[in-house]
Amino acid sequence: MITLKGEHIYLRALEPEDLEFIHAIENDESIWEISCTQTPYSKYLIKQYLEQAHKDIFEVKQLRLVICNYNHETLGLIDLFDFDFKNKRAGIGILVKEPINRLKGVGSEALKLLVDYSFIHLDLHQLYCNISEDNHASIKLFTKQGFQEVGLKKDWIRFNGSFKNEYLFQLINN
Repeated sequence: MITLKGEHIYLRALEPEDLEFIHAIENDESIWEISCTQTPYSKYLIKQYLEQAHKDIFEVKQLRLVICNYNHETLGLIDLFDFDFKNKRAGIGILVKEPINRLKGVGSEALKLLVDYSFIHLDLHQLYCNISEDNHASIKLFTKQGFQEVGLKKDWIRFNGSFKNEYLFQLINN
């Protein structure tokens, strides 16, 4: 599929072989704040999730894709969630796992690919994302792609005993 192939990376469907990668991400406490995770996930649960990953976005209301480079190394994940066909919108989230692969255009290219796919193939009218006020890299990534800040949710995220604000960003397909 040409739509999900970029210059340096491509997006692909989840495979059973992604079990260890997903298990490592879901159990990485350093990112629990952005994933709203509070407890670890077992390999058994992730295996069950992967067995259901083939289901259509219209049925499960989400789509998770793997970000890979052309050496076929797995770099991260990008998701559509809260897929709402009636209102033609979805949330979008992205994670590049290793810090060494961040700030090199991987996230930007992956985001552009999924935005284009969402607007062209899924016929969505808008995408949105929620970003913690102190996640400056994500704010820069999404605004570079054309997302605009449309709201602030005060004291929205509780993490390590304190509250943080969260911005709501939106991209409308004109």
